Amino acid sequence: MGTSYEDKIKQQATPYLEDGERVLAAFIARPRGSGVASSAGLVGQAIGGRQLARQKDAAQDVGLRFVSPMALALTDRRLIVLSVSAPLALGKGGDVKEFVSGVPLSEVDSIESKRLLAGSVVVLTVGGMSFKLEAGAKSGAGRLIAEFENLR
Repeated sequence: MGTSYEDKIKQQATPYLEDGERVLAAFIARPRGSGVASSAGLVGQAIGGRQLARQKDAAQDVGLRFVSPMALALTDRRLIVLSVSAPLALGKGGDVKEFVSGVPLSEVDSIESKRLLAGSVVVLTVGGMSFKLEAGAKSGAGRLIAEFENLR
């Protein structure tokens, strides 16, 4: 079996970290609405596009910027967003391309996950604002949430 996306992100995030900072957990996600926006049909694109725009605007108000696809990484100091290449099967793709944004852990109120049919919705609450991300069923979002809870 190849390297997991989480392992790949941990290795490739190093240039974007502060001295002594380390990634504790990471997973690949998309802003909520990305799946609908890319689906066939104009109605789906319109609904998804509106959801996506609302998420992105609200995130920028608290210092986060979302891209699709992205890696959400929890370090011992920050929650960071990294741009990644499209994930493919068997651990291919999902390579870190650039640092997008980050907030200190002190500003992160909560990280929760809700199961869906083909994955989960991860709800980030930062500075009192909530944002929804879509993650695959085996994304590793649960590990990131557990690590976050351990740091609190």
